[in-house]
Amino acid sequence: MVGLQASARRMSGAWGSAALLALSTCVLWGQVRPKPSNIVLILTDDQDEVLGGMTPIKKAKSLIGDAGAYFSNAFTVTPLCCPSRSSILTGKYPHNHEVRNNSLSGNCSSSAWQQGPEALAFPVYLSKQLYQTFYAGKYLNQYGKKESGGVSHVPPGWDQWHALVGNSEYYNYSLSVNGKEEKHGDQYDKDYLTDLIVNRSVQFLDGRSPQRPFFIMLAPPAPHSPYIAAPQYQNSFGNVKAPRDGSFNKPGGKTKHWLLRQPTNPMTNSSIEFLDNAFRKRWQTLLSVDDLVEKLVKKLEDVKELNNTYVFFTSDHGYHTGQFSLPIDKRQLYEFDIRVPLMVRGPGVKPNQIVQAPVLNIDLGPTFLDIAGVNLSQVNMDGQSFLPQMAPSLRNGTSRPYFLVEYNGEGYTGVNPDCPKLGPGVSQCFPDCVCEDAFNNTYACVRTLIGNNLQYCEFADTESFVEVYNLTADPHQLENIIKKVDPALLQTMNQRLIRLQSCVGSSCRDTKY
Repeated sequence: MVGLQASARRMSGAWGSAALLALSTCVLWGQVRPKPSNIVLILTDDQDEVLGGMTPIKKAKSLIGDAGAYFSNAFTVTPLCCPSRSSILTGKYPHNHEVRNNSLSGNCSSSAWQQGPEALAFPVYLSKQLYQTFYAGKYLNQYGKKESGGVSHVPPGWDQWHALVGNSEYYNYSLSVNGKEEKHGDQYDKDYLTDLIVNRSVQFLDGRSPQRPFFIMLAPPAPHSPYIAAPQYQNSFGNVKAPRDGSFNKPGGKTKHWLLRQPTNPMTNSSIEFLDNAFRKRWQTLLSVDDLVEKLVKKLEDVKELNNTYVFFTSDHGYHTGQFSLPIDKRQLYEFDIRVPLMVRGPGVKPNQIVQAPVLNIDLGPTFLDIAGVNLSQVNMDGQSFLPQMAPSLRNGTSRPYFLVEYNGEGYTGVNPDCPKLGPGVSQCFPDCVCEDAFNNTYACVRTLIGNNLQYCEFADTESFVEVYNLTADPHQLENIIKKVDPALLQTMNQRLIRLQSCVGSSCRDTKY
């Protein structure tokens, strides 16, 4: 029955048309065709999957993952906030949406972004399908800046807009509420951002039209710095420390890119204490995200929409705390930074599934549009719908054998005050001169999971550095095996990388080679 309804959706652009209703009546033997499914996306900020980032959200795992599907191989196509979120919104690799980093000069929420990729983001298509759309929380790091329209700029496709101005905060921030600035202070009951956005989503559900489907996107700040937990959770996880296994406090070694060769090893006690404290506070902030999920799911149940709603939970990228002696950050090519949590529940998704097919964050937009009945052949996105992987009865689908991860390194043109001895070109440095990024930390990787479990990465630097990992034999990526790999395999991976770096739209999904 659900498959027939999906087929009917694909045959019509406007689900409410008389022609579709007539077709539905014939196909469904006189039954009135229900409205398309609702969609909810919960997008956390910097939540890792590899290092236990899902541990604190027990209610969310029960209400979404256990009630639907866990994706064991979900990845971001770039491990940095603004480029990753831009990929989610557009369904495109960074080389196509051209957001390079978190700055306006790097195209983050710039005028060029607004006039180009943002105008073709997935909310625009959902709006054309008569979805009621609601956004609350962090959008893009430079959103709301005067240089690109300020708070009055509301991206197309959104009916209700409650977006954070700038980067993640928990208190003392401004929102753009449908284009008007709303300032917030430091009172927990009124201002704590994670709670505020779910409360407003509940209000949206109360005020919506029940006859039309809805799309809700909630983007809480957790567990991004400054890691301010709600008052009731500030003493939680008192004895928790960052995991000590895998690559924790290990030297990068001579076979890794220079950025991984420069940290002090072993780390100083002060660095370890610092990262342990950050790890614990990150978990504390996630407890409010757990409450957010519980409150939203309960509301969906109360308004009798839960059974007709797909609920997605994911993060923009991973995070590390001490791996290869790097204290805290993202931006690296390794599994701890590029793997993300992903859980989905919804119509046709059987409970307690573990889906092993590779899924990328550029696949979220196409999946939403697939659910909404949009003809994906007419949408210019690099990703593909993963509705077939989680609800096989609804579509016939294929899984990609390999994919691209790309990143543009950032650095100061002058000398970083926390690390003057390294000179210009580095950034995200700590006082003990461990730097998390640099201009020449610019790389592109091919990741394969089907056939060979490999990662092949090339750096755009004067060394033309290459890193290769066999993740079956070496899941923590301790050994770069570039000198041990069959040259023919290296050539194949290089050719795949070259092709993917210039792919556009459907060519990004054509991975026969």
